[in-house]
Amino acid sequence: MNEANRIASVIDHTLLKPDARRDDIARMCVEAMRYGFYSVCVNGMWVAECRSLLADSGVRISAVCGFPLGAMASAAKAREAEIAVRDGAAEIDMVLPVGALIGGDCARVERDIREVAEAVRGAALVKVILETGYLNREQIALGCRLAEEAGADFVKTSTGFGPGGAREEDVRLMRASVSARMRIKASGGIRDAETALRMLAAGADRIGTSSGVAIVEGLRNASPPCPRTGPDPGRRDGG
Repeated sequence: MNEANRIASVIDHTLLKPDARRDDIARMCVEAMRYGFYSVCVNGMWVAECRSLLADSGVRISAVCGFPLGAMASAAKAREAEIAVRDGAAEIDMVLPVGALIGGDCARVERDIREVAEAVRGAALVKVILETGYLNREQIALGCRLAEEAGADFVKTSTGFGPGGAREEDVRLMRASVSARMRIKASGGIRDAETALRMLAAGADRIGTSSGVAIVEGLRNASPPCPRTGPDPGRRDGG
């Protein structure tokens, strides 16, 4: 597998704009199949549409949950996740309750994540979005530990709608804060091949981006080829 294809295989090709139309979703799915992206990442209303468009392609569907604020009732998040899985999602990208984490309410944060994880257990992987731009290092580490204790499968940097985005130092901290069982998704502001490669080298297993096509084309056109980096498992537009 060449470098461009290897990186494509860890990209969640993302379209979370509130004004996205059916034609935009269809185009994203075509791109995902053409470039061999790991999944498409969409709002829940588009999951069934993507299932139809991606049938038999091998491209998975990730659906966001409690997005982008994470501040709704845990039961609502759990139900949203259940519906997304029913419609065809294989992975759920949920936003934890950021204010509760900042306020030190660990029980509430863990309960929120656990309710979603238990709602889809055995049917979908759960990625917990920390929204690292709001958090200090201690809060990032704590959020990671709570996500693991609650039964999640990934921790993820950002929604793309909050302050900042993915940073290498945050990815390294997240990797150091969880066991080898957990995986890391870097997302938010990753728009070129160089940045994607740096995130993988820092410890990310998956890349969330709306710029997947540009990243893969950048790698294909690179001379000399970019060096091999990190492992794989699985902006204002949420990438």
